[in-house]
Amino acid sequence: MNEHYYSEHPHVESNPHFLKTTLRSLDLIFTTDAGVFSKNAIDFGSKLLIETFREPAVPGDLLDMGCGYGPIGITLAKSFPTRRVTMVDINERAVALTEKNVKDNQVEAVVFQSSLFERVSGDFAAIVTNPPIRAGKRVVQQIFTEAHQFLKSQGELWIVIQKKQGAPSALKMLQTLYGRVDVVAKKKGYYILCAKKV
Repeated sequence: MNEHYYSEHPHVESNPHFLKTTLRSLDLIFTTDAGVFSKNAIDFGSKLLIETFREPAVPGDLLDMGCGYGPIGITLAKSFPTRRVTMVDINERAVALTEKNVKDNQVEAVVFQSSLFERVSGDFAAIVTNPPIRAGKRVVQQIFTEAHQFLKSQGELWIVIQKKQGAPSALKMLQTLYGRVDVVAKKKGYYILCAKKV
């Protein structure tokens, strides 16, 4: 069976792996597993997004779309404890790992399984995503488009995407959807984009 980290029900045999890391000067521990994105180490793009993210000016909650085993959302929950963080993924194994990692890192977050925004409700001050590029352009563009509906006025969509995986075209698309789009960082071919709903 040809499976991907965006499979809803991974069938690949479980093989848990443990990571200790420091993000935003916080010591964190994560349990990962086969069948989830970047199981052996936190990928460079996610790290760059975590370290670059700035707390939005507007009050409100944060959403980690496609959370995997939780490094982005958990780090933000620990960094900004007054913000409620919601973390969602289509992959049931990823969601179970995130629930464990939330407890192990002693943060509070809402975690549930959802195909993109299907089960998401409410509005957010910021949505962060390392989008599932391998799921295809349509899925990535759907995240960009639907995120707009779930942001407060002046809310922000934060994205990491590689140049070779379409960062320039993503930037153009976001500029048609959002009032303002900034390239916040560029490093090793990765772009951090911040699209503001104005």
